[in-house]
Amino acid sequence: MSDFNYPIAITASEVAPRAKKSIYPEPFSSQMEGKEKRILGDLFGLKNFGVNLTRLKPSGSSSLRHAHTTQDEFIYVLQGCPTLITDEGSQQLVPGMCAGFPADSRNAHHLVNNTNEEVVYLEIGDRTPGDVVTYPDDDLQAMLVDGKWQFTHKDGQTY
Repeated sequence: MSDFNYPIAITASEVAPRAKKSIYPEPFSSQMEGKEKRILGDLFGLKNFGVNLTRLKPSGSSSLRHAHTTQDEFIYVLQGCPTLITDEGSQQLVPGMCAGFPADSRNAHHLVNNTNEEVVYLEIGDRTPGDVVTYPDDDLQAMLVDGKWQFTHKDGQTY
């Protein structure tokens, strides 16, 4: 028997959405209003990777277009048809499709919902310390320090 007090199984859609739509500083945080994220991995005490059930309303975006230096990312589309935007361009995804971004691939990416229907997908990423995130389209960069994201302008000034 385990000494941990975590559930064995849950219904993901019944987990309360994260209250804060984004951890980005303004003016970027308000751009994430069309996103609803249910943090799943933490409920089970997962420490090496995170798992989120994410919904995008029409016109919603998963994040700013970004790339990680040390963290792998993976998404799996459950419902709807989001557009994946990467350095290579745009690609419409459909349920059952997935995409992955290895650490330090430098391929900046995000999902946008350009349809009139809700998009639902799983996002999975590791939690490797020392990660740095670049945002090629915005004056923003992030560093993971002691498990918390620190955001600065590209010139290093804090937000």
